[in-house]
Amino acid sequence: MKKIGFLSFGHWSDHPAYNTRTAGDTLLQSIDLAVAAEQIGLDGAYFRVHHFARQLASPFPLLSAIGTRTNKIEIGTGVIDMRYENPLYMVEDAGAADLISGGRLQLGLSRGSPEQVIEGWRHFGYAPADGETDADMGRQKALQFLDRLKGDGFAEPNPYPMFPNPPGLLRLEPHSEGLPERIWWGAASNATAVWAAANGMNLQSSTLKFDENGKPFHIQQAEQIRLYKEAWVKAGHQREPRVSVSRSIFALINEQDRLYFGQQAKGGDSFGYIEADQRAVFGRSYAAEPDQLIRELAQDEAIQEADTLLLTIPNTLGVDYNIHVLSSILEHVAPALGWR
Repeated sequence: MKKIGFLSFGHWSDHPAYNTRTAGDTLLQSIDLAVAAEQIGLDGAYFRVHHFARQLASPFPLLSAIGTRTNKIEIGTGVIDMRYENPLYMVEDAGAADLISGGRLQLGLSRGSPEQVIEGWRHFGYAPADGETDADMGRQKALQFLDRLKGDGFAEPNPYPMFPNPPGLLRLEPHSEGLPERIWWGAASNATAVWAAANGMNLQSSTLKFDENGKPFHIQQAEQIRLYKEAWVKAGHQREPRVSVSRSIFALINEQDRLYFGQQAKGGDSFGYIEADQRAVFGRSYAAEPDQLIRELAQDEAIQEADTLLLTIPNTLGVDYNIHVLSSILEHVAPALGWR
């Protein structure tokens, strides 16, 4: 059994083929999509965060809105770029969104990815310390966020406050119990997956990772997950971790599906560079008739290692078509693979 969710990048553009022409279209349709996804039995609604782009960027208002319109679906991110974040303010935002949703928040964090602008985090007022890289800065902010999220007091109270304080040091409010166990790290390398395990975060692994040995993507990703699980056990954590992988999967059910995604059936993994000196492997998209899709997905080692599968969706095609895409997987593919 696997949890199955969708992952939306939240694109919009004034393009005649798009159902999301504006930011407002994307935000409102994201809410409607999460509501409809819950109704068909999907387990999660996840959203990417990209700054300086015509994509979703500020997750907490969106997640809170979805929390008020749904009852049981997990709502989360994949991922928040921590280089841009104020960790303490983010603790307050996350606590509020989690309480609004009744404890359904699943926050994916990361040190960040290639950006739309040069060193965009500087425009937000942040810069690495001397001798520190921007990736170091992102990881340090993530650890600070995790520490403050626990709810321990750390701030000296004013002896003459506006309102009475409880005894002792003060914590950030609102505090949501249990949220620290629902924080994920988006790891692009084996080393950062091990680091995430050591620090008690769940693992998100996407449709690309750094190429560390030239093997096919799903094998490298499965190796990464196994290293993560070994590191989790070694760290001595008392709970079971969660692991998600992302995939683009399309069951070709009708002519519209074949028109949109039929050409992807012939695709495979690709190798390239996501940064100037960092070679990466990009996982293939899956697009085929259901029977063939089942056979192909059964060979994906990383999916087998994960407990959660996030299906990347073409959000620009609108809510109705994306529900068709997701329903097709739930109905025609998931049962045969034992996911449902």
